[in-house]
Amino acid sequence: MEIFNLTGRTAIVTGGNRGIGFAIAKGLASAGARVIIANRNGDDGERAAGSLRDEGFDAGAIQTDVSSRTSVEKMVASVVRQFEKIDILVNNAGVVIRKLPEEFSEDDWDYIMNINLKGMFFCCQFAGKEMIKRKKGKIINISSNASEIALPGRCVYAVSKAGVAHLTRSLALEWARHGIHVNAIGPGPTLTGLNQKFFEENPQELKDRIASMPLARMGYPPDHIGAAVFLASDASDFITGQNMLVDGGSTIW
Repeated sequence: MEIFNLTGRTAIVTGGNRGIGFAIAKGLASAGARVIIANRNGDDGERAAGSLRDEGFDAGAIQTDVSSRTSVEKMVASVVRQFEKIDILVNNAGVVIRKLPEEFSEDDWDYIMNINLKGMFFCCQFAGKEMIKRKKGKIINISSNASEIALPGRCVYAVSKAGVAHLTRSLALEWARHGIHVNAIGPGPTLTGLNQKFFEENPQELKDRIASMPLARMGYPPDHIGAAVFLASDASDFITGQNMLVDGGSTIW
């Protein structure tokens, strides 16, 4: 459908070299977008972009540390210099540490917040400045179902993702007058590289999580493509400030 067509649009996907980020990058590319993968390990990013190019998609990579304001500023400037514009920003880069609250160190706190929240804000800020110039843009922040509910062992992660959900609402309010739509996708339990090892080491928790899901299964990275393409496209032009939970119904009860 033409309303979902992203041909001619330039998209940045942070943390787009694997997992949900790579699935979204491929989905946007499949809808016609030029996709730039921005992640901390340049070789990993280039390999991911190369795999998309091998399938005939328009893709590139740029090494970026989202926890560094200077690195983010350089990344945005580089994309604008090469392609003149940024139509879509997907803030996917994120980390999680599983610990009891009493065990978290200051370094743990800073590590999570610097990537999940501070880094996301500066990606939004610098890309947003470019979108403001054109009075148009779509920003998609990857939050989590943990932005809405409490989950054991992920206290600081959940706080960071609740911050992402509210940052999304705040930026949507601030930038609506500039024609910029800011929304979030909140994945539920998804089997990615970040948590695959954890579930392999804790099979009972995996069984418990599946038993608690109305759809009775874990998510997979491609489950998030549809929401991302929708929010990046003209189909979502009357939607902003929303935290769309793609979670298998895990927050129903």
